[in-house]
Amino acid sequence: MISPKKYAKPAKTIPKGYKTANEFFNFVFNDEDMIWMGQNTNHLHDENQIMDSMMHSIKKRDYNKYPPPEGFPELKELILKDLGLQNAFDILVTAGGTESLYLCTNDILAPEDNTITCDPGYLIIDNFASRFGDHVKSVPIYNEECGYKLTPELVRENMDDNTKLISLVDPLNPLGSSYTKEELKEFADIALDNDIYLLNDITYRDFAEDHHLMAKIAPEHTVTVYSFSKIYGMAGMRIGGIIGVPEVIKSIKSIVINDLGTNVVSQRGAIAAVKSKKEWLGHIKNTTRSNQEIIKKAVDQVEGAFIPVYPSNGNMLAIDIYNTNVTPLAISEYLLVRKVFTREGSYTSKDFGHRYLRVSFSIPPEDVKYFAKIFVEGMNILKSFK
Repeated sequence: MISPKKYAKPAKTIPKGYKTANEFFNFVFNDEDMIWMGQNTNHLHDENQIMDSMMHSIKKRDYNKYPPPEGFPELKELILKDLGLQNAFDILVTAGGTESLYLCTNDILAPEDNTITCDPGYLIIDNFASRFGDHVKSVPIYNEECGYKLTPELVRENMDDNTKLISLVDPLNPLGSSYTKEELKEFADIALDNDIYLLNDITYRDFAEDHHLMAKIAPEHTVTVYSFSKIYGMAGMRIGGIIGVPEVIKSIKSIVINDLGTNVVSQRGAIAAVKSKKEWLGHIKNTTRSNQEIIKKAVDQVEGAFIPVYPSNGNMLAIDIYNTNVTPLAISEYLLVRKVFTREGSYTSKDFGHRYLRVSFSIPPEDVKYFAKIFVEGMNILKSFK
């Protein structure tokens, strides 16, 4: 029997009544009345060119054939143009941001190398980095002094001669904190001086009011992870990409898992998504901004609760309820019974998961208003039990 590997894993909690996480997610997925605020997915797209393109691809039976193994050239060119990285960069189309992260950590890290991440953060990166490197240094960033993000000063304090990779998720899941251009320049100096790679996950980039690409500041030392799951609303289609200078992408291509290419229908939808972006991006950003205002007003009604980073630069935020004496698990289960799926902090933090509930808000405003109402009701009820 093969022994399970002991990699870094999040302290996920399975809700009561379910034997496995898969059983729970199957229930949530198939409940058509469930309001989806637990996975940062985007439910604000109407029927548009994205859907039409995928339907057309299916009707043509494109799925009978394998696509080009590195992605359709048109899609690759569109992504690079979207980022303003056409010159001197290459791209590999992948089956989503998670596969991109896996390939990057696998390619960059040697057994003696270590990685710097942050807590809270996207814990799958810790998992992958611990597989291919020596260890992961997860730096605590849940405090106002550092702005709830990994700073250049914190990196300098925690790096050593074997540090090879620094994870910069920008904006950061789950807090929505983001980086200034000046901060990125400091990270670039660290990378250049110490021959370190910067893993720049920009999954939530398009929700931000202002965003700067690490690749434009330190191109030779940056790998950029691109996703269609969030702003494009294509999470279930599993498509993304890795952008870097040609020699980096060439190296990553040598270890690909999916050498027969990425889902044809997904790529057709992705092409339409980038092409039509200017038509719907403003609506989605305006809606998510007003949605988080609704959440903020609700949180302000609960004594002891607050939002650490507001406004969020992503499509999610954390609600700190530690001083209310209500646990994130208790309120998440209360909300789930009332058809709202959220995530307790342990999904994105080992050290601070007991403090906050993470909610995403790229959903219709009426659903956000419903959440706001029952969140306040639930917190008041649960507080009364203490």
